[in-house]
Amino acid sequence: MVSFDREEAPGGPTIRGFSGTAFRVEDRIVPGGLWLTPDNALDWSPPALEALALGDVAGLLAIQPPPEFLLLGVGPAMRRPTPAFVNAVEALGFGVEAMDSRAAARAWNVLRGEDRWVVAALMPLISSS
Repeated sequence: MVSFDREEAPGGPTIRGFSGTAFRVEDRIVPGGLWLTPDNALDWSPPALEALALGDVAGLLAIQPPPEFLLLGVGPAMRRPTPAFVNAVEALGFGVEAMDSRAAARAWNVLRGEDRWVVAALMPLISSS
């Protein structure tokens, strides 16, 4: 007989939901941007996507062991980060997976459920324009 046992989920922050303007990480509401590592969830005040530079995510990419890639939530709608940003991150040996921030929040939970060692930078769910 096949037995389905619930495996223990990896530790670290889980996005429990989002509203029109905020993320819910565990029991905390985060109204702005969000940095996620396998161990922490930190508030983040990102620049506009067009101004996003390597320095804005350098702390995420510096964790040890190094992350597999950067999951980038670009806000309420899909837009592409600048080639300069992507090239700078890739020059350090990391990939960039960009998607709207809601999709990135869902992807974070799936990836962490698989115990993948990734980091995420999620821009706010409200448009700055």
